[in-house]
Amino acid sequence: MSMSTETEPLNAAEEATAEDTKESSVLRIVGWLSVGMVVAALGVFVGREMYCRHRFNHRTPYDFYAHAGEQQKAEFGLGI
Repeated sequence: MSMSTETEPLNAAEEATAEDTKESSVLRIVGWLSVGMVVAALGVFVGREMYCRHRFNHRTPYDFYAHAGEQQKAEFGLGI
C-alpha cells in the first residue's frame, strides 16, 4: 500500500478514450467560442441597424435643409 510515483500504463482502449475526451473538450470549447463570436457580431449589426433607423425616424426639418445655402467653390477637386 505504499504510494508509488510511477503511473500504471494505460491499455490501448483507455488511451483512445482519454484522447477522444481531450479532443471532444477542445472541439466543444472552440465551438462555443465561435458561437459567441457569431452572437456578438449579430448584436453589433442589429444594434447599428436599430440606431440608424432611430436616427432616420427622428429627423428634424433642419436636417432636410442642412446644406441648402452652401455652394462649393469651382476649384474643388481640380487640384488647384
